[in-house]
Amino acid sequence: MSSLAIEVVGLEKTFGGSTPALRGVSFSVPAGTICGLLGHNGAGKTTTINILSTLIRPSSGSALVAGYDIVRQPGRVRASIGMAGQASALDPLLTGRENLVLFGRLRGLRRQQAKARADELIKQFDLTEAADRQIITYSGGMRRRVDLASALVVLPKVLFLDEPTVGLDPRSRRDVWALVGSLALQGITVLLTTQYLEEADVLSDSIVVIDHGQVIASGTSEDLKRRVGGSYCQVTPTNPADLPQVAAVLVGLDGLDIDADAGSVSVFAPDGVATLGEVFRRVDALGVELTDISLRRPSLDEAFLHLTETRVVAPS
Repeated sequence: MSSLAIEVVGLEKTFGGSTPALRGVSFSVPAGTICGLLGHNGAGKTTTINILSTLIRPSSGSALVAGYDIVRQPGRVRASIGMAGQASALDPLLTGRENLVLFGRLRGLRRQQAKARADELIKQFDLTEAADRQIITYSGGMRRRVDLASALVVLPKVLFLDEPTVGLDPRSRRDVWALVGSLALQGITVLLTTQYLEEADVLSDSIVVIDHGQVIASGTSEDLKRRVGGSYCQVTPTNPADLPQVAAVLVGLDGLDIDADAGSVSVFAPDGVATLGEVFRRVDALGVELTDISLRRPSLDEAFLHLTETRVVAPS
């Protein structure tokens, strides 16, 4: 048995005569780990997931999932995986419990087995109070929990999660993070696509970045942050209303970014303390009160933007 749960070599996919959606994608995921697959909209993430889960066939290249070839052994692959896509696969008129029993029956469980497994998942996913209500009455976070539970009715070796927390509020998102994090402890390999870089940073053991259908970087979150090759200077005014003024005096410095949620302004600091001194001089002239001004390491968001914005795309 290979120590790799997913092995992808040179995957390519073209729809009709259009520009290729995937151009020689290659990466691997060790068994029992979580891999974040990152990229802008249209980069090829969902196409990759759909190929690896045998929903569509590649134009060329090869891949093994749980040790099985996705083209020659699609039935074996499907029996070894679970999948929760962007769109819910639940029947909104059935209850949470009825949906889980239905998925169990579709996966080949006998009726009593399916009911017993549904009971286990309802308890595991904290759905006891809502289990016998129709899905249509559930919040987005609750529906996502049932979606994940339905993918685990028969424990998969590999679980594909395509944007698992899109549209969820911060509390529901963190609840899903806790559930996903617990899966690796059960030995389940997770391939996760997400637009939330914090999500990938928190959950992923490894990260693969796709841009225009090609893998442009891979490694741990810390590996990708180191590739930025510098630090950032962050300024946090005491009054968030001063953010526009602070940003205005820092115009001209590289990597200027306003984070309204954090109440801070950041710039790239290639010269470290020298850049910090320049930032302090400019901001000090404003006379605004600061909570903090400091140098820090790049975030995964900044590493991702650096990797995708500085890349030159080869012609088709």
